[in-house]
Amino acid sequence: MARVCNFNPGPAVLPLEVLQEAQAELLDFKGTGMSILESSHRGKEYMAVQQEAVDNLRKLLGIPDEYAVLFLQGGASGQFAMVPMNLLGEGQSADYTNSGAWASKAIKEAKLFGKVNVIADTAKDIPTRLPAPGSLKPTPGAVYLHVTSNETIAGTQWKSFPKISVPLVADMSSDFLSRSFDIKPFGLIYAGAQKNLGPAGVTLVIMRKELAERVSEKVPVIFRYKTHIEENSLYNTPPCFAIYIVTLVTRWILKMGGLDVMARRNVEKAAKVYSLIDASSFYRGTAVKEFRSDMNITFRLPSEPLEEAFIKEASAQKLKGLKGHRSVGGIRASIYNAFPPENVDTLVAFMKEFERKNG
Repeated sequence: MARVCNFNPGPAVLPLEVLQEAQAELLDFKGTGMSILESSHRGKEYMAVQQEAVDNLRKLLGIPDEYAVLFLQGGASGQFAMVPMNLLGEGQSADYTNSGAWASKAIKEAKLFGKVNVIADTAKDIPTRLPAPGSLKPTPGAVYLHVTSNETIAGTQWKSFPKISVPLVADMSSDFLSRSFDIKPFGLIYAGAQKNLGPAGVTLVIMRKELAERVSEKVPVIFRYKTHIEENSLYNTPPCFAIYIVTLVTRWILKMGGLDVMARRNVEKAAKVYSLIDASSFYRGTAVKEFRSDMNITFRLPSEPLEEAFIKEASAQKLKGLKGHRSVGGIRASIYNAFPPENVDTLVAFMKEFERKNG
């Protein structure tokens, strides 16, 4: 088996041992004589899987009982609408920070449901950056503040979160479980699983239960967080296999030592690439240093033809998924939790050799 260096931004690399365990259990899950793919979502075998996923997440993040842990569908894109649908009442307003492509989409959806105050906008700044948390001035009466913790396309990441009096809502799709943080300021966190948590198909939501009571009776039942809290994420058939992989991934993170270990590992991996970029006149990072993402490293070469050659030669050497997002171009190396440190070394060696030949 020839595994590549998988830099894809999502769906993204998964821990090898998770894939191997899923492979071993695929045909006969825990002696049931059937795959977890075939099991009833209300059967005791599947329910044990889902409960372990919840328990693991609570342990990793220190999630208190007043928060619900939900497994939904529709990705972060679905949450762009579901958040204001549930939390933004008639005549109310919410604050948003616009930090890039994904934050912009969240703002666009929220405007369909109420007044949106964009209290900071760095979406078009070059080099890319985020608002300084202490610079934000919340709007009087706003019912929540929404941030995007990591902009996958721009390669920027909040290193600390705003300290505010209203509930903080965060799209953490691309850096969830990459580090520890204090959950208490957050009213709601959501994350598509396909970056750091599992395969595409399941969306994690963690929210204060009392916030779910805000929802209007005009909101369709399936789009109410309250519904999914009351039904333990089983109002409709959940994406069982995706949740099963989340269970295995969270089990792997616990085995590795938890989120502090993940954070150190991620910072060390990213630093290897950023150090090379900073020491080079050939490579140019696209994000302001203090906001650089540890998950998505974005950079440019002196010309687009050189970037095309870089991507082609890298792919030939089994370094896959390095092409930047189509909206911005350039190079992007996504090195999520499961990305092996030795593969970062392989990238660094390739970058040095490519610069030697073309610089």
